[in-house]
Amino acid sequence: MTKLNGKTALITGGTSGIGMETAKLFAQEGAKVVLAGRNVKRGKSIEAEIRQAGGEATFLACDVSDEAQVKELIAGTIDKYQKLDILFNNAGVMLPSMEIERMPVTDWRATLDVNLTGCFLVSRYAKPYLTAQKGTIINNASIAGLQHYAVDRSYAYSASKAAVIQFSHQMAKNYGAEGVRVNCICPGIILTEMLHGRDPKIYEERIPLGRVGTPQDVAKTVLFLASEDAAYLTGVVIPIDGGASL
Repeated sequence: MTKLNGKTALITGGTSGIGMETAKLFAQEGAKVVLAGRNVKRGKSIEAEIRQAGGEATFLACDVSDEAQVKELIAGTIDKYQKLDILFNNAGVMLPSMEIERMPVTDWRATLDVNLTGCFLVSRYAKPYLTAQKGTIINNASIAGLQHYAVDRSYAYSASKAAVIQFSHQMAKNYGAEGVRVNCICPGIILTEMLHGRDPKIYEERIPLGRVGTPQDVAKTVLFLASEDAAYLTGVVIPIDGGASL
């Protein structure tokens, strides 16, 4: 399996769930993987696991909402592997949903800082290197950000993810001439820590395919978008939700 042979990939939010499984899959497919995140213990553990399986990976600690840390992340990636071909902007948070009159302003700001500003910052500082390689960006939004789909009271989360979708469109439109492809995924209900321990069975009746998704389901789509199989795709928004947003 060598779909990404010779490529260098940076995955933010790489220490759990979708990011972790994508890092493992990318490494299996031949990529040199930088996984970034705030949990150093888990990051080092995943790095070791990938290396033990014969892959190449490096963990770099980073809070994507901190511009100085993002600069260090990109510099560290280039210092280690000399180039960057693939960026998966995956880092995200989903704080408890509530009515807007009860929502702390700090929760609103923290959500946008990580989910949206983090995507902007990493893309900004990675772009010169991606342009040099005619690389690709995959941004992780959510079905909660789709125009036709509104979910409960997730005001901050949904707003941030809608912005990520439009940010992806803008970059795809403007940077295609530079050879950079930009696409966006919109996972639905996925079995990750963002379920906060809730029983996944309570969601099954609202999903046409009858099951909650797995991080592996999402990772396979990200792999497709990162590979040459998707060489003529840019600006696409792909729901990965078993039909939940229909």
